[in-house]
Amino acid sequence: MNLSSISPSQQNKAVLVTGAAKRLGKAIALEFARQGWDVAVHYGRSESEAMATVTEIQALGRRAKAFRAELSQEEDVRALFIAVSHEFTNLSCLVNNASIFEFDRANSEVPLSGASLQEHMQVNVTAPILLSQLMFALQKTIKAKQAGTESAQSVLPAVIQLLDQKLINPNPDYLSYTLSKSALLASVELLAMDFAPWLRVVGLAPGISLPSGDQTQSGFTSAHQMTPLGKSSTPNDIARAAVFLAESNAITGTTLYVDGGQHLLPSDRDVMFKTN
Repeated sequence: MNLSSISPSQQNKAVLVTGAAKRLGKAIALEFARQGWDVAVHYGRSESEAMATVTEIQALGRRAKAFRAELSQEEDVRALFIAVSHEFTNLSCLVNNASIFEFDRANSEVPLSGASLQEHMQVNVTAPILLSQLMFALQKTIKAKQAGTESAQSVLPAVIQLLDQKLINPNPDYLSYTLSKSALLASVELLAMDFAPWLRVVGLAPGISLPSGDQTQSGFTSAHQMTPLGKSSTPNDIARAAVFLAESNAITGTTLYVDGGQHLLPSDRDVMFKTN
């Protein structure tokens, strides 16, 4: 299929959220739906959760459909975007939320391996950039078809890259993850310059928002309070910030930190290791 065959739509705007079956991705998808967006729900292995998310979005009166793709496979990434852009010809935002978050640390019993680093880079960096390029090609094609006509599009399309507050508050834990997210952070400015004026690119960096791995609920509660404001971000905070960025035409090439000020408190360990 060729992206140039996609014609613009006069429908309401739509968003593709990767990893939208559960956790933070689901919260983002539902908030977009509440604010009047149609939603393409990407998932990898969580099919039943993805279908439940679609049902919840449809109950809000918006259109939704689930799309399966392995983001570690380049052909899957391209097929995902083409399928979504043909189903939702009003696609105006891409939220690259899906990521791998596995522990390694250079001086630990779980040191970085080439395989782990490559997997993190493929899912956390390569797939988001490939999807961003496809989003740019789509928007440029749409604008070319609208040349000489009055466009009904009020929102300048955007890519939102989900990052992490630890990128400006680094510690050696989760080394492969941190390296991959650091590369994605660097891409925000580079892609924003390259894709203007057709497409905005912004970063969104949460703090600790949900329990991870084998973290206990009490440990998460303690960790969540370790910020200047006495609490870090919630999934709802991140979801509302994502919609704000998607609808803010003057914001590009920068990153919004939504973390209760967590990045202001330096730490030599990941916060989840500082609580029980």
